[in-house]
Amino acid sequence: MILDHFKLNGQVALVTGASRGLGQGAALALAEAGADIAGLDKSSPEETRRQIEALGRRFLPIPCDLREATVTQLNEVVARVGQEMGRLDILVNNAGIIRRAPALEFSEEYWDDVIQINLKALFFLSQAAGKVMVGQGRGKIINIASLLSFQGGILVPSYAAAKSGVAALTRGLANEWAAKGINVNAIAPGYMATDNTAPIRADEKRSQAILERIPAGRWGQPSDLMGAIVFLASSASDYVNGHVLLVDGGWMGR
Repeated sequence: MILDHFKLNGQVALVTGASRGLGQGAALALAEAGADIAGLDKSSPEETRRQIEALGRRFLPIPCDLREATVTQLNEVVARVGQEMGRLDILVNNAGIIRRAPALEFSEEYWDDVIQINLKALFFLSQAAGKVMVGQGRGKIINIASLLSFQGGILVPSYAAAKSGVAALTRGLANEWAAKGINVNAIAPGYMATDNTAPIRADEKRSQAILERIPAGRWGQPSDLMGAIVFLASSASDYVNGHVLLVDGGWMGR
């Protein structure tokens, strides 16, 4: 039956930024589909743990600040998941930050922080997970891209650069790893009601202008990504490689 292809029973997923927002939503979606979860975050993911364990799934918290993490530490994260959870089948690279300032005033610190978390850490976690997945002959890597993987944005040069890089890296890794049984894809969320968009939503005029362009007429919620996450993590997407899936309420169709 087709619905059986969406089941993740017996699998283990590593989700970054799992304590809240889109990462928490992704972790819950994968757990509801049957996976056990390792949740990486710099803050405590206790609420995520509570909800996942209530579903009868295992949850391993992994404290890690990706802004400070070295490549060695990222390799250790993946090794720990294998040691304590027994396997690693799915990686969701969700963690990200945004910094806003005019390009003429944008600081080196703002640039480095965003590139480190949103792009460099994503690549080296994918590399570490990819080595495990190549060994087992299968795996799923899901990157969280953005509308700014396609657009330039305003006042967010490092974020636009990083998210454009995420889309390109998704395709590049898929080219190398598809024949090895690893699917690398991405989801590009539209304007979602998360901490990253709080300043925009607080600006009444800017928020209204955004809503007027979204055909669906509303901000997205973390729950809006759950179906896409499960699809790309499951065997239902085994012939989907290097794709960036828009979940944007129709924004890019305007």
